[in-house]
Amino acid sequence: MKPHQDLTKLHCVDGAAFNSRLWEHESRCLPDTRVDLLQQIITWSKDPSGACIFWLNGIAGAGKSTIARTVARTLSDQRQLGGCFFFSKGRGDLGHAGKFFTSLAAQLTTSLPFIRPYIYKVIEEIPDIFQRCLADQWKYLILQPLTNDLKKVTLLSKVFILVIDALDECEGDDDIRLILRLLAELKTLDAVRLRVFITSRPETPIRFGFRTMPGAAHQDFVLHNISPSIIQHDISIFLQHKLENTRRENHFPEGWPGDDCIKSLCQRASGLFIYASTACRLIGDPLFDPDQILSLILQDDYVGQSSTRALDEMYTRILTHSIFFNDYDKVTQEKLIGEFKQIVGSIVILFDALPITMLGRLLGLPVRTVNTRLRCLHSVLDIPKNDESPVRLLHPSFRDFLLDQQRCLDPNFSINEKKVHGGLLLSCLELMSKHLKRDMCNLRLPGALTREVEDGQVGVHVPLDVQYACRYWVNHLRRSNLKLCNNDEVHTFLRTHFLHWLEALSLMGKMPDGVLMVKSLEVILTVRSFLSWFDLSN
Repeated sequence: MKPHQDLTKLHCVDGAAFNSRLWEHESRCLPDTRVDLLQQIITWSKDPSGACIFWLNGIAGAGKSTIARTVARTLSDQRQLGGCFFFSKGRGDLGHAGKFFTSLAAQLTTSLPFIRPYIYKVIEEIPDIFQRCLADQWKYLILQPLTNDLKKVTLLSKVFILVIDALDECEGDDDIRLILRLLAELKTLDAVRLRVFITSRPETPIRFGFRTMPGAAHQDFVLHNISPSIIQHDISIFLQHKLENTRRENHFPEGWPGDDCIKSLCQRASGLFIYASTACRLIGDPLFDPDQILSLILQDDYVGQSSTRALDEMYTRILTHSIFFNDYDKVTQEKLIGEFKQIVGSIVILFDALPITMLGRLLGLPVRTVNTRLRCLHSVLDIPKNDESPVRLLHPSFRDFLLDQQRCLDPNFSINEKKVHGGLLLSCLELMSKHLKRDMCNLRLPGALTREVEDGQVGVHVPLDVQYACRYWVNHLRRSNLKLCNNDEVHTFLRTHFLHWLEALSLMGKMPDGVLMVKSLEVILTVRSFLSWFDLSN
């Protein structure tokens, strides 16, 4: 097998790198902002005796990902970037650790080309390395290739950096702790100096992972401990930049919207860049009048609210202004609220983003209805101009808001996560039951290989919405509160379409995932059947 063919098996996830098409329109730090912090990070990245890991932590919306993209670009320009992985919940493989180390290994073969022969050898000797546990992938694809005899390499004095953004968005607390423990082993390397820059919220599994490391293995920087005056300065520059674009697009007079407005918006942001960026998107939305939106945002006196509370009020205002429930009779209101919760509730908890057409098919709703409910939500959702591109969250804080009834105080907007997972589970089962059948790609021969299917034919016979249902219905079952019993929807589907489901996964190249799903399904069925029996016996 040729070397370049081997490396294609490394499964580098689309969107893992900072400069992938997925992040093309995401912002980086503006000039004259985050100056001291960025200088501290770059100084650490060049210090041969620096800590193995630099952990930048902060609350949601504080601007961590923007900083990570800026750092990655700077390191890339200086030829110091070893690789990166930008976690993002709800974006398929970016939401879990399954291809984390294989993606980093693939990028390292470009930034550190002298390790390629060692990785070729691993792939030849351990062909199932891509299905092995994370610890084995780390050991054989990254750590061991970097500990081989590399004395002749001329880059030993240079420090290379891995940039890991939003580690808290990785599914599975155990995986997060394992990743941190394995990354800390980089401090044992002698031949190559490879360090890690990590951003995340200060969630419990991450704090625990760092707390169990030796003190010299990492250094911390708490983003929201920066001087408020510095943060206000940076947010002010951001607001001036964004609102100047809006002024020009609308041919408003010089000086609009005025220093007082910008100062008030800065105060309301309370240190959160996500507040400022959401306000700017809403003010710049062509569906609304900018001055009217400014008045809406600034209509209440600012009384030093917490940053989260101010953001929550912003989200509530956006939804109230955009959906106009109160303009309809009670029956229509209930219908609109139900559609909002079904459509937007699904978008915020999907395991992979779907285009509007496929989302409508999955939910059993007309595309026009989905488009109508989303039409005025461009300030919180990335809604593409065409129906074939995925609808995505602009920031995970909107998901946090909708799913937390302590934050989303309006019952018209709050989302019951377990209920929505249950609804999506039933939608997945119904969709698969309609489409799955034996020999979906008309191969005719039972022993035919999936590679015999012509390019593009899998997508024709197993559309994207059906692929989503096949990949994630077990995940929705696990997170729902659905009680299981004989002859229910799950039982009926498994009895009728179990083999068809496995065939579809095979055609999609997802059989390894299928094995894990069957194991997970066995646990779920056993536990919930027992609990159902226990409830009945009492």
